[in-house]
Amino acid sequence: MRAQTLTQALHGHDTLTRKAGLVLGGSLFIALAAQVAVPFFPVPMTLSTLAILIVGLTFGSRLGAVTLLAYLAEGAMGLPVFAGGMNGAALVGPTAGFLYGFVGMAWLAGLAVERGLARGVLSTALVGVLLSAFIYIPGLAWPALALGKSAPDLWAYWMAPFLLGDAVKAVIAAMVVWGGWTALRARS
Repeated sequence: MRAQTLTQALHGHDTLTRKAGLVLGGSLFIALAAQVAVPFFPVPMTLSTLAILIVGLTFGSRLGAVTLLAYLAEGAMGLPVFAGGMNGAALVGPTAGFLYGFVGMAWLAGLAVERGLARGVLSTALVGVLLSAFIYIPGLAWPALALGKSAPDLWAYWMAPFLLGDAVKAVIAAMVVWGGWTALRARS
């Protein structure tokens, strides 16, 4: 059977211990990426979505989603894993919708790989761009419903400043994952 994800190609069928290590390492990778931030208000621009796309595209749907659930759990337990060293308080703050949407983003990225929709650098970049757009659904729903923000505020502060950066991060994620596949094939 052909490996569907990069981690399957590298490690074969993973043991529970290896999967736990991948989840822990993936959540640490995302936590570190969240600390690389451009301070916008009320939502900072971070490298979180880049890391999440890489995790989802390399781990697959289930392991990618579990990694993001672990990341959210780490923050809920008080670890400073969210942007700016935030912890559980961010799960009810202005960025909460994005944080919860990250689980779906990783799951959908992995599902795209498993279904063969993200096989080349171009198709993987397209998947990344579409998922970067998807993240705005929960990301904007939270401040609209929980915080009562208006559509102009959502556009001006939660969406417009991030669109170009999200597209660039999606292309970089595709290049990283495609580079991993290329390196693996060259090694064989």
